[in-house]
Amino acid sequence: MKNVMVAQSGGPSAAINATLAGIFERAIISQDVGTVFGALYGIEGVIKDNIINLSEKLVGPSVITQLIRTPSSALGSCRMKLNSPHDDPNTYETIFENLCKHNIGYFIYIGGNDSMDTVMKLANYAKSIGSDISIMGAPKTIDNDLCGMDHTPGFGSAAKYICTTFLELWYDIKVYNIPAVTIVEVMGRNAGWLTASSALASLICGAPQLIYLPETPFENERFVADVREKLSSNPALLIAVSEGIRYENGTFVGESAQSGATDAFGHRYLSGAAKVLESLVRKEIGCKVRSVDLSLMQRCAGHLASTNDLSEARMLGSVALDRALNGASGEVSVIYRISDSPYSVHYGTAPVSQIANQEKLVPHEWINSQRNFVTPEMIQYLTPLIGGDFGVQTSGGMPIYIDLM
Repeated sequence: MKNVMVAQSGGPSAAINATLAGIFERAIISQDVGTVFGALYGIEGVIKDNIINLSEKLVGPSVITQLIRTPSSALGSCRMKLNSPHDDPNTYETIFENLCKHNIGYFIYIGGNDSMDTVMKLANYAKSIGSDISIMGAPKTIDNDLCGMDHTPGFGSAAKYICTTFLELWYDIKVYNIPAVTIVEVMGRNAGWLTASSALASLICGAPQLIYLPETPFENERFVADVREKLSSNPALLIAVSEGIRYENGTFVGESAQSGATDAFGHRYLSGAAKVLESLVRKEIGCKVRSVDLSLMQRCAGHLASTNDLSEARMLGSVALDRALNGASGEVSVIYRISDSPYSVHYGTAPVSQIANQEKLVPHEWINSQRNFVTPEMIQYLTPLIGGDFGVQTSGGMPIYIDLM
């Protein structure tokens, strides 16, 4: 009887632990699985043999429910990029020695684009050495930029936080009868899905009135003209901008505020676009203006988690292990949309080679012709993903979360 090992990688979210729960639940009903282990801090935990026994920690349905409700990565995370086996054979030998040490037959890695690169390399290496260990990926990213699937776990909950925040910001800024501009920066280096989700607030309150995504080039002059035009009809103006908005030449709007530092995968750390635009509005228009950077707050807002998001994340974990138990390796569990109304989806798997190191961007036809808002098709796509109120268990008014580390 073989054991299961799970690890989590990349940025945390409100739904990544629901995927872990789905894997664990599928494992405990299987006659082919012994113990479920968790590697702490992603693939680094496998390399360092930093392993915990989840079968001993996750005892009883109430604990599983608590895990699903807990945001962030309960097993910790990392942003480690594996070199190729040719360049770093010792690391791969260590990984598979440690997997064999714990009698692992199935390794599930939960993560986004870069994490799926790790899944692909490990699956290919396993095949090259004749290992029968199944290496599978389970998707996760609030950026919603994984190819080969309709949407990704974590995005729906982050989108719900964002549109709720914009709604509440609007009620804050609209109380004064003077021209005032609030510019809110949302995560999204190349893909504007999260920023686009702010449009859901406009269905209720009419704001934000302007949305700018990285998929189309940004122009300072056009932006100032948009702001002037909107202020002419309403003294309060709420604007959503992606952190990755850039000019025609590829320069990020916020680049002047950057240190130039990058992560292990070569991705530049971004922020500062809203602050740059705040200065631009103050200089060109001269009205009251402020910028807000949502930063880390949009990733792990468990108190605003989407029920649809958590249930789908849970199922995708189950599907990943189920497929592994049936002999698959080098695949990622995926979700396909069947219909918007009533909302229904289908689960399956896809080769990791079709997903790793690729990005799904917002279709240009879902951005309006003025490049300052989204179309009804985007609204239709987003609406079901934030659905449901999962609820949070509290004690003394504070949420109750689980800690596995």
